[in-house]
Amino acid sequence: MHFLIVEDTRDVAEAIERRLEKAGHVSDRAETLEDAWHFASMSRHDLIILDINLPDGSGIAFLRRLRGDGNRVPVLVLTARLAVNDKIDALDLGADDYMVKPFDLGELEARIRAIVRRRSGEADRTLSAGRLVFDMAARSVTIDGVVCELTRREQTLLEIFLTNRGRVLDKEDLLVRLFGHDGEKNPNAVELYVGRLRRKIEGSGLEIRTLRGLGYQAVVAGADV
Repeated sequence: MHFLIVEDTRDVAEAIERRLEKAGHVSDRAETLEDAWHFASMSRHDLIILDINLPDGSGIAFLRRLRGDGNRVPVLVLTARLAVNDKIDALDLGADDYMVKPFDLGELEARIRAIVRRRSGEADRTLSAGRLVFDMAARSVTIDGVVCELTRREQTLLEIFLTNRGRVLDKEDLLVRLFGHDGEKNPNAVELYVGRLRRKIEGSGLEIRTLRGLGYQAVVAGADV
């Protein structure tokens, strides 16, 4: 998945990025509101981790503008502020969760998974479609209870499709979500990974359709889109 980390304390941002990278995710890092708007305007993110105290303004202002523009990307506010009113303001403006520094990286990951599950309509730590089950915490995939061996990049791609089931995702968007803005530039890499993933989950009930000129769409076989 593709995250945006808005945090001006470099060692904190780097620690979060490393933790997410181990789980197969890619991240953009912004130390200012200006940088955050730059990344937010360039591509769609799966989740934003947002600090409140930034060198050029407040993360609350960023969140207010984001929601005012109709952007519903999940936002986890991460800040040293302890005041209850700060938490209330963030949640009222549309933040999905709120954590106070110092924090545990394991808890941060768990809260991210919880936000993704809520947005996907899932009740527990798994994402499922047809006979396929993806355990987000264990980073394991099974089909009818049998382990399906996927590479880290294939797992990331599957997670993107499961959390955006029914939506059309264009190739350029998937390229950024898989590799980040500074990663792979060849759109054919997306075709390669989609092809590999299709072969490995064949018969699971989850179909990845190619919509010519539009992109890809994941649907459950036999279900109405």
